[in-house]
Amino acid sequence: MTEQNFQQLVELSAQVPVVFALWAPYSPESAAALEVLDRVVAGYGGRLVLGAADIEAFPQLAQAFQVQAVPTAVAVLKGQPVPLFQGHAEEEQVRSLFDELLKVAAANGVTGSLNAGDGGEPEEAPLPPLHQAAYDAIEAGDYESAAEAYRQALNEMPSDHEAKAGLAQVELMARLQVVSAQDSEAVRALAANEPDNIEAQLGVADLDVAGGHVEDGLNRVVAFIGRNFGPERETARVRLLELFDVVGASDERVAKARQALARVLF
Repeated sequence: MTEQNFQQLVELSAQVPVVFALWAPYSPESAAALEVLDRVVAGYGGRLVLGAADIEAFPQLAQAFQVQAVPTAVAVLKGQPVPLFQGHAEEEQVRSLFDELLKVAAANGVTGSLNAGDGGEPEEAPLPPLHQAAYDAIEAGDYESAAEAYRQALNEMPSDHEAKAGLAQVELMARLQVVSAQDSEAVRALAANEPDNIEAQLGVADLDVAGGHVEDGLNRVVAFIGRNFGPERETARVRLLELFDVVGASDERVAKARQALARVLF
Protein backbone atom coordinates (compact mmCIF):
# COMPACT_ATOMS: atom_id res chain seq x y z
CA MET A 1 0.00 0.00 0.00
CA THR A 2 1.19 3.53 -0.80
CA GLU A 3 0.05 6.91 0.44
CA GLN A 4 -1.78 7.34 -2.86
CA ASN A 5 -3.60 4.02 -2.43
CA PHE A 6 -4.53 4.97 1.10
CA GLN A 7 -5.91 8.34 0.01
CA GLN A 8 -7.94 6.69 -2.75
CA LEU A 9 -9.48 4.28 -0.26
CA VAL A 10 -10.29 7.10 2.15
CA GLU A 11 -12.04 8.95 -0.69
CA LEU A 12 -13.90 5.76 -1.60
CA SER A 13 -15.23 5.59 1.99
CA ALA A 14 -17.75 8.27 1.05
CA GLN A 15 -19.46 5.65 -1.14
CA VAL A 16 -18.76 2.33 0.60
CA PRO A 17 -17.24 1.49 4.02
CA VAL A 18 -13.54 0.63 3.79
CA VAL A 19 -12.03 -1.85 6.27
CA PHE A 20 -8.30 -1.52 6.93
CA ALA A 21 -6.49 -4.59 8.26
CA LEU A 22 -3.27 -3.59 10.03
CA TRP A 23 -0.86 -6.50 10.33
CA ALA A 24 2.82 -7.34 10.80
CA PRO A 25 5.03 -10.28 9.79
CA TYR A 26 6.07 -10.87 13.41
CA SER A 27 2.45 -11.40 14.52
CA PRO A 28 1.35 -15.06 14.28
CA GLU A 29 -2.31 -14.01 14.45
CA SER A 30 -2.06 -11.60 11.52
CA ALA A 31 -2.28 -14.20 8.75
CA ALA A 32 -5.38 -15.83 10.27
CA ALA A 33 -7.05 -12.44 10.79
CA LEU A 34 -6.38 -11.41 7.18
CA GLU A 35 -7.84 -14.68 5.94
CA VAL A 36 -11.00 -14.20 8.00
CA LEU A 37 -11.39 -10.57 6.94
CA ASP A 38 -10.88 -11.38 3.28
CA ARG A 39 -13.44 -14.20 3.39
CA VAL A 40 -16.06 -12.19 5.31
CA VAL A 41 -15.69 -9.02 3.23
CA ALA A 42 -16.05 -11.08 0.04
CA GLY A 43 -19.37 -12.37 1.37
CA TYR A 44 -20.87 -8.87 1.37
CA GLY A 45 -20.91 -8.66 -2.43
CA GLY A 46 -19.07 -5.37 -2.80
CA ARG A 47 -20.81 -3.50 0.05
CA LEU A 48 -17.46 -3.39 1.90
CA VAL A 49 -13.89 -2.87 0.68
CA LEU A 50 -10.83 -4.37 2.36
CA GLY A 51 -7.37 -2.78 2.45
CA ALA A 52 -4.42 -4.46 4.19
CA ALA A 53 -1.22 -2.76 5.36
CA ASP A 54 1.99 -4.04 6.97
CA ILE A 55 2.59 -1.54 9.78
CA GLU A 56 6.35 -2.05 9.50
CA ALA A 57 6.24 -0.98 5.87
CA PHE A 58 3.60 1.70 6.45
CA PRO A 59 4.14 3.11 9.99
CA GLN A 60 2.27 6.32 9.12
CA LEU A 61 -0.98 4.39 8.88
CA ALA A 62 -0.40 2.68 12.23
CA GLN A 63 0.21 6.09 13.79
CA ALA A 64 -2.85 7.63 12.14
CA PHE A 65 -5.09 4.87 13.50
CA GLN A 66 -3.29 4.77 16.88
CA VAL A 67 -2.62 1.04 16.54
CA GLN A 68 -1.55 -0.49 19.85
CA ALA A 69 -1.17 -4.08 18.65
CA VAL A 70 -1.61 -6.25 15.58
CA PRO A 71 -3.71 -7.46 14.00
CA THR A 72 -6.09 -4.51 14.23
CA ALA A 73 -9.13 -3.78 12.06
CA VAL A 74 -10.37 -0.23 11.59
CA ALA A 75 -13.14 0.91 9.27
CA VAL A 76 -13.23 4.29 7.56
CA LEU A 77 -16.61 5.85 6.86
CA LYS A 78 -16.79 9.18 5.06
CA GLY A 79 -13.14 9.67 5.96
CA GLN A 80 -13.72 9.04 9.68
CA PRO A 81 -12.15 6.03 11.49
CA VAL A 82 -14.43 3.50 13.22
CA PRO A 83 -12.52 1.02 15.47
CA LEU A 84 -13.61 -2.59 14.91
CA PHE A 85 -11.40 -5.06 16.80
CA GLN A 86 -7.86 -5.85 17.89
CA GLY A 87 -6.24 -9.27 18.09
CA HIS A 88 -8.02 -12.54 17.36
CA ALA A 89 -11.64 -12.41 16.19
CA GLU A 90 -13.99 -15.23 15.26
CA GLU A 91 -15.63 -15.09 11.85
CA GLU A 92 -19.11 -14.79 13.39
CA GLN A 93 -17.96 -11.87 15.53
CA VAL A 94 -16.43 -10.13 12.50
CA ARG A 95 -19.63 -10.62 10.51
CA SER A 96 -21.67 -9.12 13.37
CA LEU A 97 -19.36 -6.09 13.51
CA PHE A 98 -19.68 -5.60 9.76
CA ASP A 99 -23.48 -5.83 9.96
CA GLU A 100 -23.40 -3.06 12.54
CA LEU A 101 -20.95 -1.04 10.43
CA LEU A 102 -23.28 -1.21 7.44
CA LYS A 103 -26.19 0.03 9.57
CA VAL A 104 -24.14 3.03 10.69
CA ALA A 105 -23.06 3.57 7.07
CA ALA A 106 -26.67 3.52 5.88
CA ALA A 107 -27.67 6.02 8.57
CA ASN A 108 -24.97 8.31 7.16
CA GLY A 109 -26.12 7.87 3.58
CA VAL A 110 -23.28 5.53 2.56
CA THR A 111 -25.12 2.79 0.67
CA GLY A 112 -22.89 2.14 -2.34
CA SER A 113 -21.74 -1.21 -3.68
CA LEU A 114 -18.72 -2.22 -5.74
CA ASN A 115 -19.51 -4.55 -8.62
CA ALA A 116 -16.55 -6.75 -9.47
CA GLY A 117 -17.86 -7.17 -13.00
CA ASP A 118 -17.87 -3.49 -13.99
CA GLY A 119 -14.39 -2.41 -13.00
CA GLY A 120 -15.29 -1.60 -9.41
CA GLU A 121 -17.68 1.27 -10.08
CA PRO A 122 -20.03 1.86 -7.13
CA GLU A 123 -23.72 1.25 -7.71
CA GLU A 124 -26.75 1.69 -5.52
CA ALA A 125 -28.56 -1.44 -4.39
CA PRO A 126 -32.25 -1.45 -5.42
CA LEU A 127 -34.51 -0.47 -2.52
CA PRO A 128 -38.26 -0.34 -1.85
CA PRO A 129 -39.60 3.18 -2.63
CA LEU A 130 -40.05 4.28 0.99
CA HIS A 131 -36.61 2.95 1.94
CA GLN A 132 -35.09 4.83 -1.00
CA ALA A 133 -36.93 7.97 0.09
CA ALA A 134 -35.47 7.53 3.57
CA TYR A 135 -31.93 7.12 2.22
CA ASP A 136 -32.33 10.15 -0.04
CA ALA A 137 -33.45 12.19 2.96
CA ILE A 138 -30.49 10.92 5.00
CA GLU A 139 -28.08 12.00 2.26
CA ALA A 140 -29.69 15.44 2.38
CA GLY A 141 -29.28 15.54 6.15
CA ASP A 142 -33.07 15.57 6.61
CA TYR A 143 -33.45 12.99 9.37
CA GLU A 144 -37.03 14.03 10.12
CA SER A 145 -38.16 13.17 6.59
CA ALA A 146 -36.16 9.94 6.68
CA ALA A 147 -37.86 8.94 9.93
CA GLU A 148 -41.26 9.73 8.44
CA ALA A 149 -40.53 7.52 5.42
CA TYR A 150 -39.56 4.64 7.68
CA ARG A 151 -42.70 5.16 9.79
CA GLN A 152 -44.82 4.96 6.64
CA ALA A 153 -43.03 1.75 5.67
CA LEU A 154 -43.81 0.30 9.11
CA ASN A 155 -47.46 1.38 8.83
CA GLU A 156 -47.70 -0.53 5.57
CA MET A 157 -45.76 -3.53 6.84
CA PRO A 158 -45.26 -3.71 10.64
CA SER A 159 -42.96 -6.73 10.18
CA ASP A 160 -40.47 -4.67 8.12
CA HIS A 161 -37.43 -5.17 10.36
CA GLU A 162 -35.16 -3.12 8.11
CA ALA A 163 -37.50 -0.14 8.39
CA LYS A 164 -37.63 -0.55 12.16
CA ALA A 165 -33.83 -0.61 12.37
CA GLY A 166 -33.58 2.29 9.93
CA LEU A 167 -35.99 4.36 12.01
CA ALA A 168 -33.95 3.72 15.15
CA GLN A 169 -30.79 4.69 13.24
CA VAL A 170 -32.07 8.01 11.91
CA GLU A 171 -33.58 8.95 15.25
CA LEU A 172 -30.16 8.27 16.80
CA MET A 173 -28.45 10.42 14.15
CA ALA A 174 -30.93 13.23 14.77
CA ARG A 175 -30.22 13.13 18.49
CA LEU A 176 -26.47 13.13 17.86
CA GLN A 177 -26.80 16.32 15.84
CA VAL A 178 -28.14 18.01 18.97
CA VAL A 179 -25.51 16.45 21.25
CA SER A 180 -22.63 17.51 19.02
CA ALA A 181 -23.95 21.05 18.99
CA GLN A 182 -23.90 21.07 22.78
CA ASP A 183 -20.35 19.65 22.89
CA SER A 184 -20.14 15.93 23.59
CA GLU A 185 -17.42 16.41 26.21
CA ALA A 186 -19.73 18.66 28.22
CA VAL A 187 -22.46 16.01 28.02
CA ARG A 188 -20.04 13.34 29.29
CA ALA A 189 -18.91 15.58 32.14
CA LEU A 190 -22.52 16.24 33.14
CA ALA A 191 -23.31 12.52 33.06
CA ALA A 192 -20.30 11.78 35.27
CA ASN A 193 -21.35 14.39 37.82
CA GLU A 194 -25.09 13.63 37.72
CA PRO A 195 -25.65 9.86 37.39
CA ASP A 196 -29.44 10.28 37.64
CA ASN A 197 -29.70 13.00 34.98
CA ILE A 198 -31.62 11.08 32.32
CA GLU A 199 -30.85 13.45 29.43
CA ALA A 200 -27.12 13.29 30.12
CA GLN A 201 -27.05 9.52 30.61
CA LEU A 202 -29.03 8.83 27.42
CA GLY A 203 -26.92 11.37 25.55
CA VAL A 204 -23.70 9.58 26.48
CA ALA A 205 -25.28 6.22 25.64
CA ASP A 206 -26.05 7.55 22.15
CA LEU A 207 -22.46 8.74 21.75
CA ASP A 208 -21.06 5.41 22.90
CA VAL A 209 -23.24 3.27 20.63
CA ALA A 210 -22.58 5.49 17.61
CA GLY A 211 -18.86 5.48 18.38
CA GLY A 212 -18.63 1.70 18.54
CA HIS A 213 -18.57 1.39 22.35
CA VAL A 214 -21.81 -0.56 22.26
CA GLU A 215 -21.52 -2.42 25.56
CA ASP A 216 -20.68 0.77 27.45
CA GLY A 217 -23.69 2.54 25.99
CA LEU A 218 -26.18 -0.26 26.64
CA ASN A 219 -24.86 -0.95 30.14
CA ARG A 220 -25.15 2.74 31.02
CA VAL A 221 -28.87 2.74 30.25
CA VAL A 222 -29.44 -0.57 32.06
CA ALA A 223 -27.68 0.84 35.14
CA PHE A 224 -29.84 3.97 35.02
CA ILE A 225 -32.99 1.84 34.86
CA GLY A 226 -31.78 -0.14 37.86
CA ARG A 227 -31.33 3.05 39.92
CA ASN A 228 -34.51 4.88 38.96
CA PHE A 229 -38.27 4.41 39.01
CA GLY A 230 -41.33 6.14 37.60
CA PRO A 231 -41.60 7.90 34.22
CA GLU A 232 -37.84 8.31 33.77
CA ARG A 233 -37.33 4.58 34.12
CA GLU A 234 -39.85 3.89 31.35
CA THR A 235 -38.30 6.57 29.14
CA ALA A 236 -34.91 4.93 29.56
CA ARG A 237 -36.35 1.46 28.89
CA VAL A 238 -37.93 2.60 25.61
CA ARG A 239 -34.67 4.24 24.55
CA LEU A 240 -32.77 1.06 25.36
CA LEU A 241 -35.09 -0.96 23.11
CA GLU A 242 -34.46 1.55 20.32
CA LEU A 243 -30.71 1.15 20.79
CA PHE A 244 -31.19 -2.63 20.56
CA ASP A 245 -32.70 -2.04 17.11
CA VAL A 246 -29.73 0.14 16.15
CA VAL A 247 -27.21 -2.53 17.14
CA GLY A 248 -29.21 -5.51 15.88
CA ALA A 249 -31.26 -8.14 17.67
CA SER A 250 -28.81 -10.93 16.83
CA ASP A 251 -25.82 -9.11 18.31
CA GLU A 252 -24.35 -10.87 21.35
CA ARG A 253 -24.03 -7.54 23.18
CA VAL A 254 -27.75 -6.96 22.79
CA ALA A 255 -28.48 -10.43 24.18
CA LYS A 256 -26.34 -9.68 27.25
CA ALA A 257 -27.99 -6.31 27.74
CA ARG A 258 -31.45 -7.91 27.52
CA GLN A 259 -30.49 -10.33 30.27
CA ALA A 260 -29.18 -7.47 32.41
CA LEU A 261 -32.38 -5.50 31.77
CA ALA A 262 -34.51 -8.43 32.88
CA ARG A 263 -32.52 -8.65 36.12
CA VAL A 264 -33.03 -5.00 37.03
CA LEU A 265 -36.71 -5.01 36.05
CA PHE A 266 -37.73 -8.23 37.71
